[in-house]
Formats: sequence, structure tokens, C-alpha cells
Amino acid sequence: MEEYAREPCPYRIVDDCGGAFAMGCIGGGVFQAIKGFRNAPSGISRRMLGSLTAIKARSPIIAGNFAVWGGMFSTIDCTLVHIRKKEDPWNSIISGAATGGILAARNGIPAMAGSAIIGGVLLALIEGVGILFTRLSAEQFRNPMPPTEDPAALGDPSQAFSFGQQPRQYQ
Repeated sequence: MEEYAREPCPYRIVDDCGGAFAMGCIGGGVFQAIKGFRNAPSGISRRMLGSLTAIKARSPIIAGNFAVWGGMFSTIDCTLVHIRKKEDPWNSIISGAATGGILAARNGIPAMAGSAIIGGVLLALIEGVGILFTRLSAEQFRNPMPPTEDPAALGDPSQAFSFGQQPRQYQ
């Protein structure tokens, strides 16, 4: 099933990389704000300053890590689309596993295998939930069944209105 709302492949990589950076920046900013607030000395001004300091120190790093993950995932996904000549959930699942394995390559083979399995399972869950929601929401767009010819629902045929007659006036 093709997604028509997405960019074509060369531009999709940049789009996904930027989206992942923004998501990492916002999510990392919120997380670091809470962490900096909790770890700062008491006093509201010190806690706010600690929160701001933590955001400035760690949020760009988290955002960059998200951008690397998003860019690598999209690159592998586009490569699989090009090689397999079709766009389906298997591309995303394989891309998630490959991205997890590649990003853990510096930690050795066992870490690569573990990260690849986790990446593949997470993407399989995401794709499965997406397919489930698509099937559930498609139910509302199905054409309704034509009405059955039930004589009781049509009413009394002797009361039928035909052209050239005046409608009956009920008192």
C-alpha cells in the first residue's frame, strides 16, 4: 500500500531527518527541563536556572541523536524501496532492525544483534498498530448495503400517491 502523503525518496530522507531532529529537540527539552529542575538546589530561581542550563546542555545532543536515527532509517527504507520495487511494512521493519544494528556496531556483535532485534520488534509493533487502525477506520467508509425490499416498510399500497391525484388531507 503506497502512502501518497509522503515525499519521494531523496527528499524523504531530509524530511524524516528534520522531523526526528525536531521531535528530539522538543522531547529532549521537556525531559531535560524536568531533570534539571529536580536536580537543582532549592529555590525557584535556582531551579529554573538549573532547568534552563540542562536544556541548553543536553537537548541539542538528544536532538542530534534522533536526527541520525531518522536519517539512517529513511536512507535504508528508501534503499529497500528501490531494491524491492515496492513499499510495504516489511521495508520499515527491516529498516528499523538494520538501523538499530548499525548504530550499535561500535559496541560489538552481541549489542548489534540485541539492538537490531529491538529495532525490528518496535517497528513491527508500530506497523501492526498502523495496519490495525487503518482496518478499523476503513469500516466507516464502506458503502452501505442497499435497503431490502420489505413490504411492511413500504406501507399500504392503497395509500400510494400517484401523479394527477391530490394528496389526502388528514384531519
